[in-house]
Amino acid sequence: MNLAFCLFQYFPFGGLQRDFKHIAEACQRQGHAIRVYTTAWAGDIPSDFQVSLVSVRGITNHQRCWNYSKDVNKLLAKQPNDLIVGFNKMHGLDVYYAADPCYQAKVMGEKGSLYRLGPRYRTYLALEKAVFDTASKTEILLISEKERAQYITYYKTPGKRFHSLPPGISRDRVLRGNADAIRKAVRNTYGINNDEFLLLMVGSSFKTKGLDRTLLALAALPESLRKRTKLFVIGEGKVRPFESLAKRLKVAGHLSFLGGCDDVPKFMISADLLLHPAYSENTGTVLIEAMAAGLPILATEVCGYAAHVSKAEAGMLITSPYHQQAFNNLLQEMLLSSRREIWKRNGIEYVNKNDFFSMPEKAAALIESIGTNR
Repeated sequence: MNLAFCLFQYFPFGGLQRDFKHIAEACQRQGHAIRVYTTAWAGDIPSDFQVSLVSVRGITNHQRCWNYSKDVNKLLAKQPNDLIVGFNKMHGLDVYYAADPCYQAKVMGEKGSLYRLGPRYRTYLALEKAVFDTASKTEILLISEKERAQYITYYKTPGKRFHSLPPGISRDRVLRGNADAIRKAVRNTYGINNDEFLLLMVGSSFKTKGLDRTLLALAALPESLRKRTKLFVIGEGKVRPFESLAKRLKVAGHLSFLGGCDDVPKFMISADLLLHPAYSENTGTVLIEAMAAGLPILATEVCGYAAHVSKAEAGMLITSPYHQQAFNNLLQEMLLSSRREIWKRNGIEYVNKNDFFSMPEKAAALIESIGTNR
């Protein structure tokens, strides 16, 4: 089959982008031709991928998303494909990979009536409705079971259109080799002593991931603990607002932004805690990756995959509704806890006992089945 993959923007360090690439490559291994429609591509293009760069107009993100949907559909009308697979909400999709939470549920839970009068709301609602409305025929690849009920509540989406996928991490996120030697080498490189703590945050969109919450918790540590604690942030995002916040909180000297990295597993092995106090998170694949690396986790329970942390007993969760003081207390407790080695072992054992590696192949099989039955 000729498969059209629609992704607003590709860059190598985003979770959605990695999922797209792995699923497209799995489809390619099944013998299907891959054509990608995107506004931007950063990094190497996989062999035999046909990438069409779509130039879209618009000052705001919602304008650009709307125009992307319109422009891609015009291109697809000229270049027919057997199946159209989308990784962002848009019109005309045969299959949608549901990486984002239900927008309407988020708005109704967090925004006031005035927000719902604006063009941003109307645009994103229309794009979501194009996928989930009862009139749509889009099949949905679901990676977070907690979102199924939200979509059915707000759009009456027929249950038969949802196809569940397991959590998935790439095998290259599991570091091979002598973990102790790697940990020692990384910590030596960055000047982190054995009696110091290294906190790690991984993920783009620092605001959504709760970097402000982490900085507040870091600043709230007792001075004797704070002075021997460092925070590494890996990912792409707007750095300046958080550098300013760190300066105001007097923790700028404890904070390092490393940008996007291909070698995240070595930092996970070298760190003492993964912090993921996200405001919202459909899944949180980084939580599974941390368990695979034996890195204890402190995350908000709103993350779609937070239940795995609880089941594995691989860390602690910040309950909802969120309170900063609760996060502050848990961070201090985990840093001083004698249970960190237990959390480490539990995480590794949990990943080894469960299948967290075949998601792209299962997604590709579903895409092939949907295309065959159309």
